[in-house]
Amino acid sequence: MSVEKIKFGQLPDGRQAHLYKIKNQNSFEVCVTDFGVNIVSIFVRNRYGERKDVALGVDCLEDYFINDGMFGATVGRNVNRISNAQFEIDGKTYHVPRNRGKHNIHSDKEHGFHKVLWDAEIIRENAVRFTYVSPDGEQGFPGELKISVLYTITEGDGLIISYHAVSDQKTLINPSNHNYFNLNGHDGIKIEDTEVQILADYFTPVDHDVIPTGEMRNVAGTPMDFRQRKAIGKDLLEQDPQLLIGKGYDHNFVIRDPHCGVRKMAEAFSKRQGILMEVYSDLPGLQFYSGNTIKEICGKGGTIYRERSGFCMEPQYFPNSINTKTFDAPVFDAGETYQATVIYQFALREEI
Repeated sequence: MSVEKIKFGQLPDGRQAHLYKIKNQNSFEVCVTDFGVNIVSIFVRNRYGERKDVALGVDCLEDYFINDGMFGATVGRNVNRISNAQFEIDGKTYHVPRNRGKHNIHSDKEHGFHKVLWDAEIIRENAVRFTYVSPDGEQGFPGELKISVLYTITEGDGLIISYHAVSDQKTLINPSNHNYFNLNGHDGIKIEDTEVQILADYFTPVDHDVIPTGEMRNVAGTPMDFRQRKAIGKDLLEQDPQLLIGKGYDHNFVIRDPHCGVRKMAEAFSKRQGILMEVYSDLPGLQFYSGNTIKEICGKGGTIYRERSGFCMEPQYFPNSINTKTFDAPVFDAGETYQATVIYQFALREEI
């Protein structure tokens, strides 16, 4: 196990950003920068013994200043949608940026957690802790928020992301990581042949603005049924109203056993590479996004990313839960601790 810290470029104000390469004895490696705690690369060996980078990203710090696709981004304070770009806590209304029509997505895509320099500390030979203090009113959210994100890799090729946050005022706390995976390799073919299983009997349908309606709908008989593993592309072009709204999958799934702690949520498998990825978390929902609206962009090594070059599996509280009475809202009192764990576990499997 080892952690290597290297220079990754300078911010306009002269501060130095770094890249942390966390690596185990199997050459499993996660590269993450203290600028925005953006995942830059995830290297996994395939069935042929080759190291494949399965995370979409860009090559240099300057490109992360833009990062329109939010590749690998640590999103905060709130991931996903907030309807009408406002919410209420104890009778007081708070306003956040309108950056998706009249709504909000991912808090602040220009000035969010993924575009600030975090403090970083190598705490073990396999772990780096990143910390940030978000001032009261940043992005429109109440309270000074102290947040840390711990990245740990295991000898068994797992990436553990641990979140810890406390505010001095009652506030909304719902961070996540917005990494795009392609288990064929970030420079490989599109994701349609990647097989996915999601351990959910229900999903939350959305309206025409991709805001959940508040309903929890059974997946049976719909393209949202991933209870048995199937290729992403199998039902992707079905003329289903929910798929047409999002131009593919961009939906929250109600994962089973929400109160039992960390449990398996989903898995994805590349038959071409033999790479299996399992997702575990103690959070209630999983946003599955099939990369429907990725704009053409030059990624790492000159690779051109387009729609469906990658997919996201983001454990989180349900989208717009702050404004939806039927959902549990991630509102935490002053001094109350937010804690969450997300695990991406990689392994090799023979074709099934």
